[in-house]
Amino acid sequence: MMPPVRQTLATALLCTALGACNTVDRLSQIGATPALSAIEDPTAQAGYKPVRLPMPDVQPVSYAPNSLWRTGSRAFFKDQRAARIGDLVTVKVNVTDRANLNNETKRSRSNAETFGLPHAFGLENNKAVTAAGVEADKLIDATSGTSSDGAGSVQRNETVTTNIAAIVTQVLPNGNLVVEGKQEIRINFEVRELVVAGVVRPEDIESDNTIESTEIAQARIAYGGRGQITDVQQPRYGQQLVDVLLPF
Repeated sequence: MMPPVRQTLATALLCTALGACNTVDRLSQIGATPALSAIEDPTAQAGYKPVRLPMPDVQPVSYAPNSLWRTGSRAFFKDQRAARIGDLVTVKVNVTDRANLNNETKRSRSNAETFGLPHAFGLENNKAVTAAGVEADKLIDATSGTSSDGAGSVQRNETVTTNIAAIVTQVLPNGNLVVEGKQEIRINFEVRELVVAGVVRPEDIESDNTIESTEIAQARIAYGGRGQITDVQQPRYGQQLVDVLLPF
């Protein structure tokens, strides 16, 4: 066999085996509610990478005699807002995404070229040409036309409003906090997942230990679900395999 054919067959067999395992797993879950994920340490998950960003020079901490103020301190009095690794902060997720785009493009072009060849290698005296009534100065006549019409429309309106508690996983050298939180809600046989991650400034955290999602830098917000309804909305693994392999 040709190497590409072997690779295709190997891929097909692998997908079939994975599909069989998925089928057995799904059969074992018939009549059962989707299981919730265990509480895990975000820094211990596979693929976790500490955030590295350009940082300013670290200022040395110094204490002045007979003074309550410490150089480098962010606040005069200590509060209960998140500031250290392991602290919790409530993120107010308020995402309103609305877009309405309508584009239309039209293009048209028409060309006409006429060439006269009074002495076209003797073709002007050819009986067939003469019988056809073609004049010698119009032996070659070329015309072309091009027309293009394209239209596109996008209408999107999405709104996500909820609160989620995130944990501080890292304190950057400049004092900013890296937070990450995950929330799972099971309703009947459907689990809704909300994931929030990013970098926040301690100054942006409100006195009630909350922060708006719009104030999170490098924000990563994911909202989805899994369960019977989500499973029905997805194409079967066989159809997905065909969509990947077929070049048409």
